[in-house]
Amino acid sequence: MSITVPIIRPLTVDDNAAIADVIRQVSAEYGLTPDKGFSVADKTLDTLSQVYSTARSQYWVIELDGHIIGGAGIAPLAGYSDICELQKMYFLPQVRGKGLAKKISHLAFEFAKEQGFNKIYLETTAVLVEALALYQKLGFETCQHLGETGHDACEIAMLRNL
Repeated sequence: MSITVPIIRPLTVDDNAAIADVIRQVSAEYGLTPDKGFSVADKTLDTLSQVYSTARSQYWVIELDGHIIGGAGIAPLAGYSDICELQKMYFLPQVRGKGLAKKISHLAFEFAKEQGFNKIYLETTAVLVEALALYQKLGFETCQHLGETGHDACEIAMLRNL
């Protein structure tokens, strides 16, 4: 009997539809609707490979048995040369609690350091209870909102030194 191991790899154009679907599914599960300022409302949701092809940006997907089951990205925070943003970290229910979010976060932190960032910022909402607990375990602390992310429905802003 073989055990399938999830693969974390950079997003490709062929993954666009699958990761957008993951984000939509998880958003719907938590009641995060596209008519509000959440990631699911982003106009670029179906073209994330293009979004993350810019300088100092990267998005990783987690693939299991040929299916995209989650992902997360890093991009510069507009208006700040030394702060990046952890973005669009979503996982399907069947893979939560298996350490993959922690693993992909540490990959993102290393990438951010390599790109010369000193701090990492994120925005979230209280309904994402598991995510909030993870961010706190990873060393994020609440802070004031920074930049214009377009996610005005995310009432919690957090920051972590790299």
